[in-house]
Order: sequence, then C-alpha cells, then structure tokens
Amino acid sequence: MTARLHAVMDGPADAPVLVLGPSLGTDTGLFDAQVAAFADRLQIVRYDLRGHGASEVVPGPCTMADLAADVLALLDRLGVERFSYAGVSIGGAIGQQLALTVPERLDRLAIIASAARFADPPSWAVRAQQVREEGTGFLESSRTGTWFTAEWAERSPGEAKRLLDMLRATPPEGYAACCEAIGAFDVRDRLGEITASTLTIAGAEDPATTPEMVRFIADGIPEAQFAVVPGAAHLPNATAPGVVNEALRRHVL
Repeated sequence: MTARLHAVMDGPADAPVLVLGPSLGTDTGLFDAQVAAFADRLQIVRYDLRGHGASEVVPGPCTMADLAADVLALLDRLGVERFSYAGVSIGGAIGQQLALTVPERLDRLAIIASAARFADPPSWAVRAQQVREEGTGFLESSRTGTWFTAEWAERSPGEAKRLLDMLRATPPEGYAACCEAIGAFDVRDRLGEITASTLTIAGAEDPATTPEMVRFIADGIPEAQFAVVPGAAHLPNATAPGVVNEALRRHVL
C-alpha cells in the first residue's frame, strides 16, 4: 500500500516542477538552500519519505518501488504530470526508480550522493532491527563523518544540530522500513534503460556513497554528467549548497 506523503510546495504555480527527494533520516528542511535558490523560477515540491517528518508511517518492510509509488501518488494528488527530480541518497535511488518506472513523466534527473546498489546490503536489515529496538539515537554520533565532515560541523554547529534534529525526530519504524528498501535496492543492470537527462553529484569525502559509487551510475546512464563536491560528505546539498545549486542550475533550468 502507498503511504500518504507530507509535502511542501514553493514557487510559481505555473512554473516547471522540480521534485526534491530527501535522504534517510531527514525531512523537507534538508532542501531549504535549494528552495531559496530556485523557488523564483520553479515550482518546488519537497516531500517527507514514508515514516519520516509528517508523512504517514506504514509498518513493515518496503521496496524502492513502493517509495517511488508513494511519490507518484503524491504528484497525482497535486495534479503534477511532468516533472524534474533531484534526490539525495535514498532520494536519489527513488529518482532512479522513477526514471525506470515512469520515463514519460520525468524530464531531468539529478542523483546526489546515491548508488545503484548501496554498500553492504545485509547490514541494512541489521540497522533496521536495531532502530526498531533502540530508536535512531544511537546513530547520531556516526553522522559526523558521514552526513558531514567534522570540520564542517565545527564551522556550522547550528546547521549540524538542525540536521541531527531531523534524525532524532524520525519515527523508528519509518527509518527502519526505508533501511530495508535500501538493502534490497539494486538497479546496476538497468541503468542503461534510463533515458532522462541525468546529472550525478558526489561528495568527495562521502564514506556512504563514495565518488566511485556515484561515478558508476553516471557511467551506466547514457550521456549522464558527473560532478564531485570538494570537502563534502553525504549531504552536499546542505553543506555545500553553492556548489550543488550551481550544478543543478546548469542542469535543470
């Protein structure tokens, strides 16, 4: 079953639509810097993943196809037929799934800090179980070095806290279900089927989806572009928004 997703819309109602898909353990606030940069020219739709933020929690495991179906149900409800899409991590995996499922609806695609198959698939079921038992709190300390570098956190403590607050607020079942979707995701042999004009962006210091993993996506999608953000880890759109926004501007506008 699809989950009813919470969404925030910004920008002119008659402008081209850009959908922004968040990373695991974050919410619509992950994209504040992109809204500030693009809402004057695009209608931006930000959503919370199922079981995240203000979206519906659906118990039990789900697949990336389920998460993509959630997004399509949201867009149908909003009356959005054709759209461009930019997603971070699991949001980027949802973008790949959308490109394979509804190519006729997708204009341009940006995949940020994501993978065609995420590292160590069995570990995601283990993480899901631990989150169900303990909540997301045990993950907080490991987000420094994963979501953002320690140097960035020292320079931007308020922003680091804002991102970690999103993780703290994520319902355990929502986080766990999305972990299971990540563990089962593998479209490595289908990248050549993606027809949307695609930009891929990696954080140079990202240990979760390394530049090599992002490069693999770019190499597999016909004519895809590849960019690396120096000094950024797993959430480059939040920690290096100027660099990411410029790349998105060239690709989407």
